[in-house]
Amino acid sequence: MKKTIEVVGAIIIDNGKILCAQRGPEKSLANFWEFPGGKVEANETPIEALKREVVEELLITVTIEDQAFESTKYEYDFGSIHLTTFICHLQQGEPKLTEHEAIVWLPVEELESLEWAPADIPTVEKLKTIKL
Repeated sequence: MKKTIEVVGAIIIDNGKILCAQRGPEKSLANFWEFPGGKVEANETPIEALKREVVEELLITVTIEDQAFESTKYEYDFGSIHLTTFICHLQQGEPKLTEHEAIVWLPVEELESLEWAPADIPTVEKLKTIKL
């Protein structure tokens, strides 16, 4: 049985657009797009992990809505990912590239123009059903 990895993703909204981040060519899932975030460490809540990850990856702070937006599981060759995404609002800073290849702000209706990591696709689909 594959190891389950608990990860969180930030649906960062600013001025009606969502921040999308492209994984680097040297990483697993190379060049796919994702919602920024990462692994939940031991003794961390998902929200604590997400706050830490957006500071580490993008050098910004966000406010995070209390309720998870979407929770999905996806089996990759390296393990099973349990991804929980949260709606976030940019609070301070301009996102900077520290771990990603590229970032782009897109309106919901343009999210499908990107090639998303499989675990992120259910969140993209659900975003199409809400008003930001």
